[in-house]
Amino acid sequence: MRRNLKASVLAITAVLGSSVFAYAEGELNLYSSRHYDTDERLYSDFEEMTGITINRIEGKADELIVRMEAEGVNSPADVLLTVDTSRLERAKNAGVLQAAESAVLEARVPSYLQDEDNQWFGFSQRARILFYDKADVTDPPMTYQDLADPKYKGKVCIRSSSNVYTQTITAALIEHLGYDATLDWAKAVVANFARDPQGGDTDQLRGIVSGECDIAMSNTYYFARAIRKDVSGLSSDLEKIGWVFPNQDSIGAHMNLSGGGLAANAPNKGNAVKFLEYLVSDQAQQYFSAGNDEYPAVPGVALSASVAQLGFFKPDDLDATVIADNVPDALKLLNEAGWE
Repeated sequence: MRRNLKASVLAITAVLGSSVFAYAEGELNLYSSRHYDTDERLYSDFEEMTGITINRIEGKADELIVRMEAEGVNSPADVLLTVDTSRLERAKNAGVLQAAESAVLEARVPSYLQDEDNQWFGFSQRARILFYDKADVTDPPMTYQDLADPKYKGKVCIRSSSNVYTQTITAALIEHLGYDATLDWAKAVVANFARDPQGGDTDQLRGIVSGECDIAMSNTYYFARAIRKDVSGLSSDLEKIGWVFPNQDSIGAHMNLSGGGLAANAPNKGNAVKFLEYLVSDQAQQYFSAGNDEYPAVPGVALSASVAQLGFFKPDDLDATVIADNVPDALKLLNEAGWE
């Protein structure tokens, strides 16, 4: 459980912020569903600083969780990383994680971005916001609820109900608005679809460029990436696209959280905790932003230019555990709403 943190802990985290690690040879077995080439720098820097070799097993989060369950006490996994905390909560419920006893992690990661039992911690965030065609939409939706307005009929492009980002924004709205109101919202959004849900977030943004969509929902890092480097079918037409951080006068913009946890049967537990602590260091947190256009989970860490260009906003600080717990209801609701 979380403990009251004293001044001594802050001194520890100050050292961590400077990325000072003791050299400690050994290995670390990492099960990861993060599929970003830019993460290679995170791993190589950690290996160089600590002398710990990272052995990686990559796959979809659900597959990795099932694998860890099947491996049981003989699992070689030390750390599980996923791109959303609903999977980390699923891993916790499956019994494949354990508490990471680390004052550094508790102090660096805000309480609403970590599990109450210290079994997982958030490391990077993406805001799920609204984008629109500046030429065709003169009155863009300013809230998630506005997506249900009939005036946007035939204009909205969004991902399928099988996508975790759709599930978590729905789970958050269930907490804020209640199940029935969120169901009404989902039905009205479906009625406003410009096309059946298809593709990833970049495809929703490309839909604006192609004229197939006037309004789209996407995580910020897909757009920021197109600012930082060339993304086919998007970067050359970014001037056509405007964006809105929704619900700035109420709940704030929904945040998707990427994070990790200590495996239940970690054979290299000490090295695993070192790695998790490294991920909340200033160096690693800055790299999440510079290398993958994400928002750091640790407050006060500088943003990359591509991310900062999107502007300041109020995030939704709803506890990530609450969102994860609401995902089963979100799936049921989306099915009821006819959201494909």
